Amino acid sequence: MALYAIGDVQGCDRALAELLERLDFSSRRDRLWFVGDLVNRGPDSLGVLRRIRALGDSAIVVLGNHDLHCLAVAFGESRERPGDTLSALLEARDRRALLDWLLARPLIHSDPALGWILLHAGLAPQWTIPAAVACAREIEQTLQHTPERVFAGMYGDGPDRWDERLEGAARRRFIVNCLTRLRYVDAEGRLVLRAKDAPEKSRGRGWIPWFEAPARAWRGPRIVFGHWSTLGFHRTDEVVGLDTGCVWGGRLSALRLDVEDADPVSVACPKAAEFD
Repeated sequence: MALYAIGDVQGCDRALAELLERLDFSSRRDRLWFVGDLVNRGPDSLGVLRRIRALGDSAIVVLGNHDLHCLAVAFGESRERPGDTLSALLEARDRRALLDWLLARPLIHSDPALGWILLHAGLAPQWTIPAAVACAREIEQTLQHTPERVFAGMYGDGPDRWDERLEGAARRRFIVNCLTRLRYVDAEGRLVLRAKDAPEKSRGRGWIPWFEAPARAWRGPRIVFGHWSTLGFHRTDEVVGLDTGCVWGGRLSALRLDVEDADPVSVACPKAAEFD
């Protein structure tokens, strides 16, 4: 059995099919972890969801910001934006089953036996791993029972620093922003959510990649994440970044997690969206 993590697919179903063929993936034998952002911006979000849902228990998916945006549109709490490519999914005959499946995905997946954690974007430096998992579970439970409460207050950049006393929409927004939008923090541990450049282009601005925050409390298991196409494939002793910009004309990448220092496997992707 092999365990592969796969970067942001974002509606690029043809590239996903090619990557799975390159991996010689078998749902009877192997397992896949998806870092989130299955949908949007690419040409076939509907095909991606149908393909991954059909994999059943052989695929673990965490939610990304585009997945949550898709759900917010479906629940009438947001509108499609320029560049969104969700209409075929939202009008599909099996829309309800696909969206219910997506809604039930977690924000963090942890495998203590393997020593890996899967999430889409990042962690607040003030969080320990147990605190981060507990915060993720708060959002997941609300999504299952009253999802509108999450979507109605989801958009926005504040608050920018964790405080256990946060409540209501502000608390939910902070948790969602960390887990699905974060790239940088500042020296005081505040979220810098609008920054998208690669670290080498951001020197001198006081921005610190979330996984390099000096006072980070979450050290422990290795973390595999996506969301940061300008970072590209990035591997340290603590983290692996797997967003290699498929939807922007880059590559769709996979990394085997149950083999130490495995080389990434990737396929080229035609450009499907304009970077913003």
